[in-house]
Amino acid sequence: MDSRAIIDRLFTETAADREELRHLLSDEEEDTQEYLAQKAREVSRRTFGRQVYLRGLIEFSNYCKNDCKYCGIRRSNRNAERYRLTEEEILSCCEIGDKLGFRTFVLQSGEDPYYTDEKMADLIRKIKRRFPKNAVTLSIGEKERESYELYYRAGADRYLLRHETADEEHYRLLHPEEMSLKNRKRCLFDLKEIGYQVGCGIMVGSPYQTMEHILEDLFFMKELEPHMIGIGPFITQKDTPFSEFPDGSVKLTLKLLSILRLLFPKALLPATTALGTLDPMGREKGILAGANVLMPNLSPKDVRKKYALYDNKICTGDEAAECKRCLAARIEKIGYEIAETRGDYGESSHCI
Repeated sequence: MDSRAIIDRLFTETAADREELRHLLSDEEEDTQEYLAQKAREVSRRTFGRQVYLRGLIEFSNYCKNDCKYCGIRRSNRNAERYRLTEEEILSCCEIGDKLGFRTFVLQSGEDPYYTDEKMADLIRKIKRRFPKNAVTLSIGEKERESYELYYRAGADRYLLRHETADEEHYRLLHPEEMSLKNRKRCLFDLKEIGYQVGCGIMVGSPYQTMEHILEDLFFMKELEPHMIGIGPFITQKDTPFSEFPDGSVKLTLKLLSILRLLFPKALLPATTALGTLDPMGREKGILAGANVLMPNLSPKDVRKKYALYDNKICTGDEAAECKRCLAARIEKIGYEIAETRGDYGESSHCI
């Protein structure tokens, strides 16, 4: 097979069969990687121009009822220093972000039963009343459909829920027995039917992951047609059962970002903090591979290190304003600029 021909087909048809994608993922030639990234940049710039969208991340609780084997805030990690932000602290984070020009707030936490559906809906309503032009994205895990409907009626716009893997056996290796891939997929399809802009995603190089698992992920994503896809390299956390596994590959993550851009031209693709943790230029490389979203942290500085999903997470000490200036300067060096809009799915640069 000819890798360039496969890339060209992805570029023109947004499609490839399993054998073509397997060949492309297996091709280690630098020329192939560069050509793939080049075509991904063309697609990204055609849709979004050179705009990169910011999401202000507010990690409001690191309590979690789940015991996922890869995660540093899993319930059985007794070394985790737990915290919860108050409603006033969350609103203060939003106030800071709004003044800095952030037009999306991402409320992320473990699956913390303390934040009942009513508390979450009330918080969403207060944020939307105070910041009516801003989008609210939730990343708070698996819920019943009725809960998602309540949040949506309260004003939530988007929901991020990484599916982690589309393979049932692999899912069981990563998660405790009480969790299921069937329920995770049910959540994603419920969210989409309700009307959210929906995000899914995987950890690249997660324990026991194979090429076939990644291919299964790509075809599941084509079935779901998400609005946002969050992928980043797996990074170990010292207090988990997977502490001895190797970290995921930055190179493979970048390749997958480019493939995803060609498969999903309008999707919002973050260049994740995990990429920047494993490679000092990882986020820039992610943008040059087709990504168009960055997620700076608006959480109070004293809790950022406590939200330790994985080890050695970057950018835990910067003030929000300093972090935004730093990111703006870094992406300007590679020919991009921070967008001033919410950055909704498929938003064209011509609308700015």
